[in-house]
Amino acid sequence: MLDFLPHPLTLPVGLAVGVVIAAPVGPVNVLCIQRAIERGVAAGISAGFGAVLGDGLIALLAALGVGQITDAITGYRDLIQIVGGIVLAGFGVMLSRSRPKLVVNPPGQSEWSGLRASIWDVPKTFLLTITNPGAVLGLVAIFGGVSSFVEVRSTVQALWLVAFIVAGSMMWWVFLATIVGRIRHRVTEARLAQINYTGGVILVLFGVVLVGEIALKSLLHAFMSGRFG
Repeated sequence: MLDFLPHPLTLPVGLAVGVVIAAPVGPVNVLCIQRAIERGVAAGISAGFGAVLGDGLIALLAALGVGQITDAITGYRDLIQIVGGIVLAGFGVMLSRSRPKLVVNPPGQSEWSGLRASIWDVPKTFLLTITNPGAVLGLVAIFGGVSSFVEVRSTVQALWLVAFIVAGSMMWWVFLATIVGRIRHRVTEARLAQINYTGGVILVLFGVVLVGEIALKSLLHAFMSGRFG
């Protein structure tokens, strides 16, 4: 029976890892903040939930076989990175050109009432999460180190760790969306237009960096091959 209970360190370490992988400023954070400002807390959480699912899937795959997953991602890293960069740039262009519209809930209506309208942000941020090879490899590496630290020695223990990482990631997105949602009433539509444009430019830059890195590596490889071939 004790084999089915998590190691005492699994809960705090898993939650900490979940927050650490979610908190750094990146494309999903940009989208989460923008959605929370435009539509409220529920929309911000929806944007973050896609990242939670992505992190959970990566952690689950890592739990089932760190070496195999790392080899697969490394083998297709360039393709994954190019796809991720194009997707990011596309989202950025759409966001920068979108017409700002602050959604104000009628009196007595909860912000959660608009959750259905934001549900399509879930697959978007899920896609952004799983097409970032650097983040994927980073999470796999962290999972491998943490699983050794907390002495994960069975599939059940690994699944507990995955569950707590997902919970920690979700805690971050709820926290971020709630904080932003509390100050959204101070934002005007003109300011939201600036936020949309800035956020869109940031996403495009992320995408350009991802694709540009692959292009630069290819050019350097071609140059070195021609020089020393």
